[in-house]
Amino acid sequence: MAMALGLAGAKVVLVARRPAPLHASVQQFREQGIDAVGLPHDVRNVDAIKTAVSSLLHGPPPDILVNAAGINTRVHMSRLAQEDWDETIAVNLTAAFQLGQAFGPAMAERGSGRIINVVSQQSIRAFGNSSVYGVSKAGLAGLTRSQAEAWSPRGVLCNAIAPGFVETPLTAAACAEEGVVAKHVARTMVGRNGAPADFAGAAIYLASSASDAVTGTTLFVDGGYNAT
Repeated sequence: MAMALGLAGAKVVLVARRPAPLHASVQQFREQGIDAVGLPHDVRNVDAIKTAVSSLLHGPPPDILVNAAGINTRVHMSRLAQEDWDETIAVNLTAAFQLGQAFGPAMAERGSGRIINVVSQQSIRAFGNSSVYGVSKAGLAGLTRSQAEAWSPRGVLCNAIAPGFVETPLTAAACAEEGVVAKHVARTMVGRNGAPADFAGAAIYLASSASDAVTGTTLFVDGGYNAT
């Protein structure tokens, strides 16, 4: 999504906790001619978010905020510890809330802006040991609606993107389980699981004037996974 927005002309600011892969991503973007910078901050930490925000508030607020940071704590609900709960909620939900609070009102004062939150199939259903991950993503879908209600009358459109099952490092543990990948493929209508490139068009759509009448909704980019 960030690459697509950059290729469409956006200046991209990446915020991530690991400096080495963050630097590699910035270099990859720059090689494509994208104006990109990276801020190495861990969104589990409230003070780190405040530092990142202060770095971005020297000028006007960003035009587009994409909340894509995520953690999937695969701990059964019966064994879920308080620290598991706190960390997952901090990354998947609280960070999006804090960044929205930092930029949403300023976007509204300007009269324009876009907020895109990355949610999950588990925002609407429990499956595959949902545990606290499902709770956090359901909360993020609700936050999206609340943000839209608050700021859309002043030009800030807030929507969510819900992937299907996407094979990434975040889902590597699940993919390693026998039969899991094939099971999710069978659930789709397109005969394959998702790939990061599938979300480029959705990001451009929700960030552009093409979606001027779209807010408070969740766009499922899942190959029909949600419909079966």
